[in-house]
Amino acid sequence: MFDIKITGLDQLQRKLDEASQAFQALDGEIDTLSFNPNDPASIDHAVHEMEAAIDSKAAPYNGNSLVESVVQELKERYRSAILERAAAARLKGDQQ
Repeated sequence: MFDIKITGLDQLQRKLDEASQAFQALDGEIDTLSFNPNDPASIDHAVHEMEAAIDSKAAPYNGNSLVESVVQELKERYRSAILERAAAARLKGDQQ
């Protein structure tokens, strides 16, 4: 008969609990941004401001790989959304 000892479940549970808390902190409004869609520096500033807001909310959970993965994905999504809104606003302005 073999005895198998599984270890690390406490650590996994802690990571999952932290991730749950982080996801609650990141749920809902993260920040309110305004930018000039015709000014690349303004768009860049909005992206950096959004990333800083996400980092701030996720800071207590630094080192948790689950949280860090979601944080990176959120930053990419919001960055894309900001760039898309800026492009749409420029197109709308060109059509007027």
